[in-house]
Amino acid sequence: MRLNIVLPIYNERENLEKLFADIDKACTEAQLRYFLVCVNDGSSDGSKELLEELSKRYESHIVEHRLNRGLGETIRDGFECAAELSGADDIIIRLDADNTHAPQYIPDLVNAIRDGADIAIASRFLPGGGMVGLSNDRTVISKVANIIFRVCFPMGGLQEYTCGYRAYRASLIQRAIDFYKGNFLQLRGLGFCCTVEKLVKLKLLGAKLQEVPFVLRYDLKASESKIALNVTTFGYAMMTILYHWPQGGWRRTVRKRLRVQRSEQ
Repeated sequence: MRLNIVLPIYNERENLEKLFADIDKACTEAQLRYFLVCVNDGSSDGSKELLEELSKRYESHIVEHRLNRGLGETIRDGFECAAELSGADDIIIRLDADNTHAPQYIPDLVNAIRDGADIAIASRFLPGGGMVGLSNDRTVISKVANIIFRVCFPMGGLQEYTCGYRAYRASLIQRAIDFYKGNFLQLRGLGFCCTVEKLVKLKLLGAKLQEVPFVLRYDLKASESKIALNVTTFGYAMMTILYHWPQGGWRRTVRKRLRVQRSEQ
């Protein structure tokens, strides 16, 4: 079993040295094999050159965007690349490259997958989890957003919807890409909503979820925030409509296709 770790990167030069070292430390201590899938989304701060240097010390593959395309397309390309590189028993992990997602939680996420989960989610809202260094406004927005998602997309008591720090069975991602084709991340142009869209679509395929407590360390972030709240909020609204739309919504479309697949087996 190998971990294929997806890192979306846009102007993160100041964070990369520490991130790579921390990933290596966490995986080495837990005796986990790993490979880094780095998607450089048109960085202009020297991240590209540093990634090329780091690739000589750490096993990795670099996907290069000549122009900045945004998080959605970066995540799509990273997951498609990781799925191609993975065996069915491998695990795909995605974490942010700005040092807000501490690699020390990787073994906990892997253990949750080994215990039977299809997706292990690093959660700020479980006992033992939390947020450090986030402004009061951002903290309130994050908590309110997750409450709204629990109403719009209920997933058996799931608390954490918006944190992208997760581990996935590679076989689940491979199946999802084959099932949804180019629409696995349909709203990839609408800011950070791709993080929730991916979770929603995998749950529609029957994925088993498990949360693991973690502390978001926004105080360790050396780069500027890239989130565009207006675009992301619009994306969330569009996703809610597409999910619940009476005729041809995601729920009904996926369930119908799954019934057809089962009848053909």
